[in-house]
Amino acid sequence: MADKQLIVQVRPDGTVHAETIGMYGSECLDYISVLEDLLEAKTTDSSFTDAYSQSAVEAEITTRNWDDAR
Repeated sequence: MADKQLIVQVRPDGTVHAETIGMYGSECLDYISVLEDLLEAKTTDSSFTDAYSQSAVEAEITTRNWDDAR
């Protein structure tokens, strides 16, 4: 399973873009909340990836099935 990552971009206009990788379900929201606290900022726009609707167990099964198919 992939490591958990929070990728943060600070754009030239001062806006911040963040993306989570390796997190499933609402777990990503905890990391975004911490980022908001650190930056003293609030999220103005967000979208969810397919990983949001998966649990970590479902993702592990998908990864294992993919590895077995190789």
